[in-house]
Amino acid sequence: MIRPVELQDAAAISRIYNHYVKETTVSFETEPLTESGMARRIASIAQHHPYFVHEDSDGEVTGYCYVHPWKERAAYDGTVETTIYLKAGTEAHGTGTLLMERLIAECRARGYRVLIACVTAENAASVAFHKRIGFEQVSHFKNVGCKFGRLLDVVDLQCTL
Repeated sequence: MIRPVELQDAAAISRIYNHYVKETTVSFETEPLTESGMARRIASIAQHHPYFVHEDSDGEVTGYCYVHPWKERAAYDGTVETTIYLKAGTEAHGTGTLLMERLIAECRARGYRVLIACVTAENAASVAFHKRIGFEQVSHFKNVGCKFGRLLDVVDLQCTL
């Protein structure tokens, strides 16, 4: 089931996200977020932008997605950046597609023009996923991130609504 995020989802979302922070180069954050820190982020984002979670049949949150402003200048108001994370081990079961389909539909309904996904270049699965759902790669930035002592490239993918 896909539903709007609630503040009480912060614990589950923190667990999902902190795996990527601590174990991967998918997120460029280097310190795990506390549940209260995640709750503040959720409140800030969900107040103005779509934010959804996926619950499995047992009611466990297994993924989430949202959009936030891509840039701060007023001329960019119709463009937003997407974020999606799935619980480790639940990838490739259709959850990501369901979440993004709901997010894209809500973005269209709200009149957004362009969605941008910023992805670590070595995350081939995410790049392929975004291309499969209608994004196209529009940039490749070299050595813009550093995590675990490694320089990392980032690609941007764009979906025009």
